[in-house]
Amino acid sequence: MTSEDGRFVVVFNGEIYNYPQLRAELETDGARFRTTSDTEALLHLYAHYGAEMVHRLRGMFAFAIWDQTRRGLFLARDPYGIKPLYTANDGWTFRFASQVKALLAGGNISRDPEPAGIVGFHLFGSVPEPFTLYRDIRALPAGHTQWVDNAGPREPKPFANLAEVLAKSAANPTPAAELPERVRAGVLDSVSAHLLSDVEVGIFLSAGVDSGAMLGVMRDAGQREIRAITLAFDEFKGTPEDEAPEAARVSAIYGARHIVRRLNAQEFFGDLPTILEAMDQPSIDGVNTWFIAKAAKEAGLKVALSGLGGDELFGGYASFRDLPHWRRWFGPFAAVPGLGFLFRKFIRAVAPNLAVARPKAVGLLELSGSWAGTYLLRRGLFLPHELPMFVDPEIAREGLRRLKPLNRLAATLMPDPRTDGGRVCVLESANYMRNQLLRDADWAGMAHSIEIRVPLVDFTLLATLAPAIALLKEGAGKAALAHAPTTPLPAAALIRAKTGFSVPTGAWMSMAAAKLWGATASLPQYKGLVSRRWSSVVINHIGLTDDPAKVHAA
Repeated sequence: MTSEDGRFVVVFNGEIYNYPQLRAELETDGARFRTTSDTEALLHLYAHYGAEMVHRLRGMFAFAIWDQTRRGLFLARDPYGIKPLYTANDGWTFRFASQVKALLAGGNISRDPEPAGIVGFHLFGSVPEPFTLYRDIRALPAGHTQWVDNAGPREPKPFANLAEVLAKSAANPTPAAELPERVRAGVLDSVSAHLLSDVEVGIFLSAGVDSGAMLGVMRDAGQREIRAITLAFDEFKGTPEDEAPEAARVSAIYGARHIVRRLNAQEFFGDLPTILEAMDQPSIDGVNTWFIAKAAKEAGLKVALSGLGGDELFGGYASFRDLPHWRRWFGPFAAVPGLGFLFRKFIRAVAPNLAVARPKAVGLLELSGSWAGTYLLRRGLFLPHELPMFVDPEIAREGLRRLKPLNRLAATLMPDPRTDGGRVCVLESANYMRNQLLRDADWAGMAHSIEIRVPLVDFTLLATLAPAIALLKEGAGKAALAHAPTTPLPAAALIRAKTGFSVPTGAWMSMAAAKLWGATASLPQYKGLVSRRWSSVVINHIGLTDDPAKVHAA
C-alpha cells in the first residue's frame, strides 16, 4: 500500500489489534484515511513518528516501509516474534521476505549451509534465530527494527525486551491476593483486542486450561457464536491423552459449537510430504498445528485463537520447577572448574552405556552452573558433546563455534529478570516458544490460509502480569487463568494431568519403521531410533544437501 502523497510504500504481514484507537488518534492529528485497513495506519504512524512508531503498536507484525524521499527501507518485527521476517544481503542487493523459501526462489542467493543453524536444530528441534539453514539468510530478531539504504543495512536495533519488562516489575511484586483479578482483567483485555476481525473468529480447543479459559473469556468479551475445534485420535481413545471428551464438556459450559476432527495414520502419512514442504525451516513439531489448522479450514474459518503462550506466562511447564531445583542441587558442583567435564569422562570410561542412555543426567554437573546451561539440559534434544554422533564432526565444531548456544541463551536473560519464575518465563518465551511454537503456528496456519492469533502472547499482557510472575507459586498461575472467565473452568480441568497438544506420530512412525524394516520384535524399540533420525530426515527433505549420508539420514 502506498501513502496518499506517494512518499511511503508498505508491505505488511500480521494484525494490529489497537488499530481503532490508533486511527482515532491519527485522525485527531489530521491524518486522512482512505481505507478501513490497519495497513494504512502503519503508513500514517510512520509519517508522524518515524521509527518510534513501533512503541505504539499492539499486535503481531512484520513489515517494511520504503521512504522514497530518504531512499531507505525501514523494517520491524513484533516483540515476541510471532510473525517472521528474513533478510539476505550480498553487498549489492538487500532482499527480505516472510519465508526463507521465497528468498531462495528469487535466485542469486547462495545455498551454502549454515553450520550454526544445523547445530541449533539438532540441539533444540528448531533453528534458533537469527540463524537459518543458509549462511546468507538471517532472521530479523524479534522486537527489533532495521534501517537499510544505499550504504547497506544497519545493525538491527531492539525496541522491546521481555527480560527487561520482568526485571523492572520484580521490585514491586503483586500480592498473591491480587493475582486472580489482575489475570482476569489482563486476559479479558487481550482476548477482546484479538477478537477484532471482519470475519468469524474460532478457537483451537484442547482439554487444557489455556484454551478452555480463552473460550470462556471469548464469551465474556461478547462473542456469541463460537466454533471450537478439537483433534481426536483412535489411538488415544479411552486414555488420558484423549482430549475430545473434556473439550466437549468445556464447549457445553460456554455454549460453543464443538467440532471434533478425527485423524488417523493414513492421513498423517498422506500429508507428510506437504507438511515438510510447508515448514520452510525445519521443526520437530508443528504436525498438531498443521492438522487443526486444516480442520479449521474445512470448517470454513479464516481466523482462530490458540492458547499458545499460557504455559510460558503462567508457569505451566515442569521447567518452572526443575530449573530452580537443579540450579540449587547441582549448581555448586558445576561451578567447580572442570569437575563436570571430568565426571562425564569418568562415566564414559566406567559406564559407557549409562553415558549414552542418560546423557542429561551425566551432564548435570557440567551444565547446571548457569541458567543457560540448566535450560539447555531441560530443553535440549541432544547435548553439545553428543552432536558428532548425529552431525558431521566438522559441522558440529563449526556450528557450535558460530552458534555459541550457552551465550545465546544467556543473552535472552539480559537484564536479569531477578526471580526464578521470571528467568524461566523469559527462557521459555524467547527460545522454545519463539523459535519453535510460534514459528510452527505461522507456517502451519498460513499453509491453510488460517490466521492463528495468540492472545496469551501479547506484550501488553506481559507488562500487566509481570509483577505477579515474580511471586507466582506452582499451580497458582493456571488456577488464576482457570478462574478468569465469569463462569470458571471446572475443577477437573485443573487436576487433569497435562498431556500437551499431542499427535501420536511416534507410534505411527514406529509402525511404519517396523513395516519398512520387516521387524518382528515389539515396536517400542524403534521409538528412540525414529526420534533421533527425524531431525536429519527433515533437514534432508528441505534440501540442504543432495547427499543424505552427509546428515546421517536414515
